[in-house]
Amino acid sequence: METNKTDKNILVKGLKIMGVSLGCMFLGPTLVYIALTNKEKPLYIPILIIAIIICALAIFIAFKGINTVLDSMFKKNN
Repeated sequence: METNKTDKNILVKGLKIMGVSLGCMFLGPTLVYIALTNKEKPLYIPILIIAIIICALAIFIAFKGINTVLDSMFKKNN
């Protein structure tokens, strides 16, 4: 009978990925707010596009981070 042990190296990698995702989760909405409060500025559209991309990237990176953390806990090491 084999027990699953957490691979600490993969867990740390997953937590680092989640940290990047957390940064994007704050940066994206902040940039959206900045863009929407300055509609008369010439950089309104580029900032809004970058903010939306960062928000989507935060969701994707969070998914990858959670997947990596779960792999460290439940994936069998051969």
